Amino acid sequence: MRGTAAVAAVLLVSTPTLATYSLVKEYSGTDFFTGWDFYGNYDNLTSGDVIWVDQANATTSKLVYVNDAGNAIIKVDNTTNVPYNEKRDTVRITSDDYFPIGTVLVFDATHLPYGCSVWPSFWTKGQNWPIGGEIDIIEGVNLMTANQMALHTQNGCTQASSVTQSGTSGTTNCTVDAGCTVTETQANSYGEAFATAGGGVWAAQIDTSGIFIWFWPRSSVPSSVSSATDSIDLSTWGTPSASYPASSCDISEFFTPQQLVLDITLCGNWAGTASVYQGTCGGDGTATACYIDNVIGNGTNYANAYFEIAYIKAFSNSSALVATTSGGSTVLVSATATSSSGSSSSSQSNARLPEVGARAFVAVAGATVLAAFSWVLL
Repeated sequence: MRGTAAVAAVLLVSTPTLATYSLVKEYSGTDFFTGWDFYGNYDNLTSGDVIWVDQANATTSKLVYVNDAGNAIIKVDNTTNVPYNEKRDTVRITSDDYFPIGTVLVFDATHLPYGCSVWPSFWTKGQNWPIGGEIDIIEGVNLMTANQMALHTQNGCTQASSVTQSGTSGTTNCTVDAGCTVTETQANSYGEAFATAGGGVWAAQIDTSGIFIWFWPRSSVPSSVSSATDSIDLSTWGTPSASYPASSCDISEFFTPQQLVLDITLCGNWAGTASVYQGTCGGDGTATACYIDNVIGNGTNYANAYFEIAYIKAFSNSSALVATTSGGSTVLVSATATSSSGSSSSSQSNARLPEVGARAFVAVAGATVLAAFSWVLL
């Protein structure tokens, strides 16, 4: 009986919680860019060769807009002639709202940024990041053909050695620079193939039982996802692409309420690493090849460096949160309560202090990706 109870306990923390969650936030249509903070500074996060512009410049330059289909576009500047030793404009936005444990995020896109030097990501972070955890839901570089997912945490969190997932695990220590990574094995999860197939949908469950990420190409999105409006039900979703059960990572200990982040950088600590860049984009193998080959010049090679997003929805079993100052400290309070009090939750910033930490990818991440591509090219 004791053995049976132990097995049951492991199963409980190794699989997604099949609960129903209620809609607490939706970013879509003409209101998509309401409730986001535009970074407004150079990339001091991953050493990319970009300026993440503020909201006014992003709007004027049409680096962000809603197209005729009602989808949000977030893109790299592909019209300016950038001279040597200067950076190219692009966008990084962070949600005003934080989403607590007990949340399911759904991201529907028809196009992801791709191309040599291009490094896009849809990820989440805790308020005191890198403390509070990070979840990379969508991320890739250069001409990768498969999405890479990852968790980044403080010491003590790993991905279990045996998990139920369809993706392929790489590093399993969530503390290392690359994080505990999982590469998507389903077709059409990134790059040109993703766009050609009509895009797809991701869902990420952040739960006390673990963090689980699903991907569906457009042709196989479950009706429980595509028709979800006021609530969402996970019971028919099947095996996730990436599984991080609480059996080896206490979610309540390592993850605080999460902000959403969307960004595109160029080159930097992953895409621009000489071995990684050369693995799919060629070049002369030097440290500056990524920048010289792509960033400078007229920018026409960035025609595909854009997100086209139908919506992002957050479903939760509690309310979304916003940061506010109380007694000299920054605390998180209910977004519903803040909204009803008449306070504004929209902001932008034109200056940022350097941020360092989990997303400062180094050669270990590049080596993992390069090995994967080398295998493909054999």
